[in-house]
Amino acid sequence: MTLEQLRIFLAVAEREHVTRAAEALHLTQSAVSAAIRALEARHGITLFHRVGRRIELTEDGRIFQTEAAAVLARADAAELVLSELGGALRGTLRIQASQTIASYWLPPLLVRFRAACPGVAVEVGAGNTRSVAQAVLDGVAELGLVEGEVDDPALAQTVLARDQLIVVVGPRHPWAAQGPIAPARLPETPWIMREAGSGTRAAFEQLLPAWRLAPEALTIALELPSNEAVLAAVEADGGATVVSERAAGPHLGAGLLVRAQVTLPPRSFKALRHKERYASRASRALLELALR
Repeated sequence: MTLEQLRIFLAVAEREHVTRAAEALHLTQSAVSAAIRALEARHGITLFHRVGRRIELTEDGRIFQTEAAAVLARADAAELVLSELGGALRGTLRIQASQTIASYWLPPLLVRFRAACPGVAVEVGAGNTRSVAQAVLDGVAELGLVEGEVDDPALAQTVLARDQLIVVVGPRHPWAAQGPIAPARLPETPWIMREAGSGTRAAFEQLLPAWRLAPEALTIALELPSNEAVLAAVEADGGATVVSERAAGPHLGAGLLVRAQVTLPPRSFKALRHKERYASRASRALLELALR
């Protein structure tokens, strides 16, 4: 098995299309197909279902995809280490970030990082706090950027910035025209929430016991996988949600949402790094820019 075969497999798995993977890798379609067939034949497994002109991962393929991504990420990390030991600052820095950070806080930082370190390519994946922490533990990412609490002794955590959570509702919601909302009134409305594992949801639920409320006291009308989906549902009068002020800002400015007067404390954006793995100069440079 070669790293090139792993790269080809992951490109096909991501796109579920041989031709598009070949175009992205600047290879012929026959070369890509041959690499996949070689992997399957050597190990006696089927990685993809062929359905007409479409392909999709088998269950074995999905299991292998996780391991292949981790191996390739570690190979890129090793290449980055070697380039730095040779005095150059080039290679690939892999980052996983929770959605709020990836969408609203990280992009301006990456623009500054690109100007400071033009030789370093950055690959960013987005998920929730739980999946980001796991990516760092597995070696899929060198840095994880999260807003939720992470309790794992293998991970070093550095606070980078502060963020404000707010409660928002649609303009026709009863809370839109009211003054301060006491925490005891939170169960009065349906809630639209991110999925379990989201840092935003976890941060909100951790506040409830101090208000003598259990998470089960809230009626969760919908669980949705992204901030934008949650905000769209609230705009459609689906209920209330808790979200980063950064994410809600454009919606508030356009009058599509209203900030309910529920007082929430600030939270932290944090960087996660595996304590036992090499901290590249590229990752240290990114963190230094973030802390300025």
